[in-house]
Amino acid sequence: MPEEVLFKSEASRSREDIAATLRSVADKLDAGEAITLKAGSESVTMDPPAQPTFEVKAEREGPTDGSGELSVEFELEWPEDGATDGDGNGDLQIE
Repeated sequence: MPEEVLFKSEASRSREDIAATLRSVADKLDAGEAITLKAGSESVTMDPPAQPTFEVKAEREGPTDGSGELSVEFELEWPEDGATDGDGNGDLQIE
Protein backbone atom coordinates (compact mmCIF):
# COMPACT_ATOMS: atom_id res chain seq x y z
CA MET A 1 0.00 0.00 0.00
CA PRO A 2 1.52 3.36 -0.98
CA GLU A 3 2.33 5.81 1.77
CA GLU A 4 1.53 9.53 1.56
CA VAL A 5 3.41 11.79 3.98
CA LEU A 6 0.95 14.42 5.23
CA PHE A 7 3.43 16.19 7.53
CA LYS A 8 7.06 15.80 8.51
CA SER A 9 9.28 17.66 10.93
CA GLU A 10 12.81 16.65 11.86
CA ALA A 11 15.23 18.74 13.91
CA SER A 12 17.80 18.37 16.63
CA ARG A 13 16.12 19.34 19.93
CA SER A 14 16.93 19.07 23.61
CA ARG A 15 15.58 16.15 25.62
CA GLU A 16 13.54 18.63 27.67
CA ASP A 17 11.96 20.13 24.55
CA ILE A 18 11.12 16.67 23.21
CA ALA A 19 9.56 15.72 26.55
CA ALA A 20 7.43 18.88 26.50
CA THR A 21 6.22 18.06 22.97
CA LEU A 22 5.34 14.49 23.95
CA ARG A 23 3.53 15.83 27.03
CA SER A 24 1.45 18.12 24.80
CA VAL A 25 0.46 15.13 22.66
CA ALA A 26 -0.34 13.11 25.80
CA ASP A 27 -2.50 15.94 27.15
CA LYS A 28 -4.47 16.09 23.87
CA LEU A 29 -4.96 12.30 23.94
CA ASP A 30 -6.10 12.43 27.58
CA ALA A 31 -8.62 15.13 26.74
CA GLY A 32 -9.91 13.30 23.63
CA GLU A 33 -8.93 16.26 21.46
CA ALA A 34 -7.51 16.44 17.94
CA ILE A 35 -3.76 16.93 17.56
CA THR A 36 -2.48 19.71 15.29
CA LEU A 37 1.10 19.45 14.07
CA LYS A 38 2.71 22.69 12.85
CA ALA A 39 6.13 23.58 11.46
CA GLY A 40 6.64 26.77 9.51
CA SER A 41 3.78 27.16 7.04
CA GLU A 42 2.86 23.45 7.16
CA SER A 43 0.23 22.00 9.46
CA VAL A 44 -2.04 19.00 9.75
CA THR A 45 -4.75 18.14 12.26
CA MET A 46 -5.53 14.55 13.12
CA ASP A 47 -8.17 13.22 15.48
CA PRO A 48 -7.18 9.80 16.85
CA PRO A 49 -10.08 7.54 17.86
CA ALA A 50 -10.59 6.42 21.45
CA GLN A 51 -8.47 3.30 20.88
CA PRO A 52 -5.87 3.60 18.11
CA THR A 53 -3.11 1.05 17.63
CA PHE A 54 0.04 2.20 19.47
CA GLU A 55 3.33 0.99 18.03
CA VAL A 56 6.67 1.46 19.78
CA LYS A 57 9.82 0.45 17.96
CA ALA A 58 13.51 0.57 18.89
CA GLU A 59 15.82 0.27 15.90
CA ARG A 60 19.45 0.24 14.94
CA GLU A 61 20.29 1.09 11.35
CA GLY A 62 23.70 0.62 9.86
CA PRO A 63 26.35 -1.99 9.19
CA THR A 64 26.37 -5.09 11.40
CA ASP A 65 30.10 -4.68 12.07
CA GLY A 66 30.20 -0.94 12.81
CA SER A 67 28.41 1.94 14.41
CA GLY A 68 25.03 2.96 13.09
CA GLU A 69 22.08 5.10 14.10
CA LEU A 70 19.73 4.27 16.98
CA SER A 71 16.10 5.37 17.15
CA VAL A 72 12.97 5.02 19.23
CA GLU A 73 9.73 5.53 17.31
CA PHE A 74 6.25 6.07 18.73
CA GLU A 75 3.34 5.71 16.31
CA LEU A 76 -0.43 5.96 16.61
CA GLU A 77 -2.27 4.23 13.80
CA TRP A 78 -5.93 3.85 12.88
CA PRO A 79 -8.00 3.18 9.77
CA GLU A 80 -9.49 6.23 8.08
CA ASP A 81 -12.86 4.48 7.84
CA GLY A 82 -13.10 4.16 11.63
CA ALA A 83 -12.91 0.34 11.69
CA THR A 84 -11.24 -1.17 14.75
CA ASP A 85 -8.20 -3.40 14.70
CA GLY A 86 -7.89 -5.78 17.64
CA ASP A 87 -4.28 -6.90 17.28
CA GLY A 88 -1.61 -6.51 19.93
CA ASN A 89 1.13 -8.43 21.65
CA GLY A 90 0.91 -7.50 25.32
CA ASP A 91 1.18 -4.53 27.59
CA LEU A 92 3.99 -2.08 26.89
CA GLN A 93 6.09 -1.05 29.86
CA ILE A 94 8.58 1.82 29.81
CA GLU A 95 11.06 1.84 32.67
